[in-house]
Amino acid sequence: MLFNLLTYKDINKGVEEWKNTKGAVLLDVRTKEEYDNYHIEGSLNIPLDRLDTISQNIPDKAAPIFVHCLSGGRSAAAAVYLKRNGYRHVHDIGGICSYSGGTV
Repeated sequence: MLFNLLTYKDINKGVEEWKNTKGAVLLDVRTKEEYDNYHIEGSLNIPLDRLDTISQNIPDKAAPIFVHCLSGGRSAAAAVYLKRNGYRHVHDIGGICSYSGGTV
């Protein structure tokens, strides 16, 4: 388990995988203010402290979810939460601060 925390997560690779996965959701768990400043086009914003509302936006627990935040801490916590709540295909792709693609 500790080794998973030390594994580098490449958001660029994760976003590519999201784009190539049918029915996948790119979940941004930063605050609304952070999201409004800039985000990856097509992402869904549900702040970490509002993740208990996830089923309103993603009712299918088999949906592939690619979760990210600013630097990777919140996305790791969100991934744990989602898996504990029955979401089966959760991918923590780290922080947008390392993203080299365009944002809106």
